[in-house]
Amino acid sequence: MLYLDDRTLPAVWLRDNCGCPECADPRSGQKLFGIADLPADLAVADSHDDGTTVTVTFAPDGHVSTFARDWLLAPAASDDRTEDGKEFDLRITDVSWSDFEADRTAALDALMRRGFVLLRDVPTIDRQVLDVARGFGYVRETNYGTLFEVRVEDNPHNLAFTGLAIAPHTDNPYRDPVPTVQLLHCLVNASAGGDSGLVDGFAAAALLREEDPAAFAVLTRTPVTFRYADPGTDLTASRPLIGVDPRGRIREVRFNNRSARPLRAPHDELVAFYAAYRAFAEILARPAGRLDFRLVPGDCLVFDNTRMLHARTAFTEGGARHLQGCYADLDSVASDLAVLRRRAPIDTLAEQFAGAGAADYLGEAVTQAVHMLQAATLAEAAGASDALVAAALLHDVGHFTGEVSGADLMAGTDNRHSHTGADWLARWFPPAVTEPVRLHVAAKRYLCAVEPAYHGRLSEASVYTLGVQGGPMSVAEVAEFEAGPHAMAAVALRQWDDEAKDPDAPTRDFAHFRPVLERVLRY
Repeated sequence: MLYLDDRTLPAVWLRDNCGCPECADPRSGQKLFGIADLPADLAVADSHDDGTTVTVTFAPDGHVSTFARDWLLAPAASDDRTEDGKEFDLRITDVSWSDFEADRTAALDALMRRGFVLLRDVPTIDRQVLDVARGFGYVRETNYGTLFEVRVEDNPHNLAFTGLAIAPHTDNPYRDPVPTVQLLHCLVNASAGGDSGLVDGFAAAALLREEDPAAFAVLTRTPVTFRYADPGTDLTASRPLIGVDPRGRIREVRFNNRSARPLRAPHDELVAFYAAYRAFAEILARPAGRLDFRLVPGDCLVFDNTRMLHARTAFTEGGARHLQGCYADLDSVASDLAVLRRRAPIDTLAEQFAGAGAADYLGEAVTQAVHMLQAATLAEAAGASDALVAAALLHDVGHFTGEVSGADLMAGTDNRHSHTGADWLARWFPPAVTEPVRLHVAAKRYLCAVEPAYHGRLSEASVYTLGVQGGPMSVAEVAEFEAGPHAMAAVALRQWDDEAKDPDAPTRDFAHFRPVLERVLRY
């Protein structure tokens, strides 16, 4: 096992998560082995912690793995659907349609964390709700079709298609799995009544657990059968009203008295269930826990159907009220949100290139940003891997992200920009990107030691910084450098670095390299 700060990491866990090219496909990150392919008697034979990376040598096979230290110490992963406690949060998070189209992050974050979001000013055109759903995932088709109309029908098979009031409920509890996201887009609402309501089922269930733990336990273990049938459909599912995960966290509420079928159980179990059922229903009915509002044309309510119970007041059937709805799924929301969040570091880098990177580059004829973009352009033209193209693009970020600037380097103080840049980037990128960055200054010193003609190709500024950075390597330093797993990548990067100082050379812009950076982000 490996001891790291207050963490103890088993050898088998470390080896199972090795990301080297022998263990994981460099393109997809997927494992190239099964757990039974590993030695049964795995042990940590040796380890080295330099404060940023941890290198582990395993016995009995001598395999070597390198891990980012921060990654090893990262907390356990969790999703965004946390229990918000026992207090109902009655605030509305609303996002304009134009803002949603420009950046979905805020809307999707609200949907995941609070269970719903209200989009405003969505175009009131037929089937627009499908485009809203496709903005973050896939439309889930049901027996109602890809889209359903919420308006009064002459011969309704569902109370939703009448003007009657509808109590708080979750949709489609008779499905397995249920549609986890519901969208309702208001096209017309000129009727008297017909206001919408929401209740947070997670908060209600948490309150029940606090006020009546025995009732909570009954509702988490008693399967209830829900059924929906019409001339062309017969759907049945049996699940508890409150679903919890293996750690006991509330993860699903199925509450729909219109679809519940008779519970068949011994007398005492029936009595206990109905007492718990009533207790939960009474919490859900508390006025302090219900958010009421009126949808106006252009509003699109998007909510977590496994968490939020939705309701409607009665309305006059002669008045015009028309909503269009569809279903989607939370896994697409979570996926889209994760991808958007992954792009945030790239936005930070773009700002660095446009801001600090626009400054002069240590006396060269190009700016810092142009130098790095040119190095990446050369790496790409040479057929380098995505990771090495990214390293070439980012190799000098330490000049403007570290505490000691590039100007200090030119004044005679080594700013160790290769190390500070690699450490800064390690929050987002794997060693295949950060370690060539960390070693690109060492690669200059190495090439000066092993290739006598190399020194003559250096620019005047680079010759000066060589002296500040330690000069050519000693024989011992050369041997140590060559033994490292990223040495040759750093040498290739160094050579593009040396060439990337021509103001007339064709150079790609930052936007061109965004897809490369997205592909190599650590996730």
